[in-house]
Amino acid sequence: MGKSSMAVRNSSVTEFILAGLTDQPGLRIPLFFLFLGFYLITVLGNLSLIILIALNSHLHTPMYVFLFNLSLIDLSYSTTITPKMLLSFVSKKNIIFYAGCMTQLFFLCFFGISESCILSAMAYDRYVAICNPLVYTVTMSPQVCSLLLLGVYGMGSAGAAAHTGSIMSLTFCSDNLINHFMCDIFPILELSCNGTYANQLVVFIVVAIVVGIPTITIFISYALILSRILHIHSTEGRSKAFSTCSSHMIVVSLFFGSGAFMYLKPPSILSLDQGKVSSLFYSIVVPMLNPLIYSLRNKDVKIALRKTLNRKIFS
Repeated sequence: MGKSSMAVRNSSVTEFILAGLTDQPGLRIPLFFLFLGFYLITVLGNLSLIILIALNSHLHTPMYVFLFNLSLIDLSYSTTITPKMLLSFVSKKNIIFYAGCMTQLFFLCFFGISESCILSAMAYDRYVAICNPLVYTVTMSPQVCSLLLLGVYGMGSAGAAAHTGSIMSLTFCSDNLINHFMCDIFPILELSCNGTYANQLVVFIVVAIVVGIPTITIFISYALILSRILHIHSTEGRSKAFSTCSSHMIVVSLFFGSGAFMYLKPPSILSLDQGKVSSLFYSIVVPMLNPLIYSLRNKDVKIALRKTLNRKIFS
């Protein structure tokens, strides 16, 4: 008994190989430049939004504090995944050590969960701004915003710790090829020597909580906002309220749609190749689109950009 358990422990892997996005050599270089372009746009867009909000005092309101944090999360989320993914296109074997893989998994979960929670905080902020504008400054005070942000990162930390702890309890044997471009939960579960039913249960419970609560918050907030908008008599007021929320609704649909498709279906139903496409969407495409959606559709951000550029030119 002692010998067999020692053999299993000794055969447990110390490193993984990431299969990457494609095994077709002809696609590797074009995909490398495509995703390098995506990453540069993500960094430039989110960093610009972070700097813009930090430099302009009239953007130091709850809505933009949350947007600042969303950009910070998106930038970090993309940086957790894309550089290692780009390596898989130019190296013969994209090796990641066990500790590195678990670290990537932790931050992947942390930023993913934090993003879903920050989107729900933003929905609540829009609800208060449109439905209770007279008490907005009291309801969304700096203390309330700080508590909401604490909740966002607290949920992110708890969810990431639960997922990573669950994966670290597994034993991995001779097979160490992860059929993915990152250390994601289901591709790692595929490699386990022992049963993964309990681990899959952890995934569904954690995802149901960290996606379920924000989704319900967002759904209720927008149902109340929609009801309020329909009662606004002036066309100008109605269009202003719609434009305030439309950017956020686009982002929410993109992020939650692709995330739910990936994690709320059992791996037996969802093939890993479909999972890769879905992962691409919420982990690389959405962080790139967020700053573009918010800046192009937001009058305050455009004004702040113009002011900042004028300040730089005249100085």
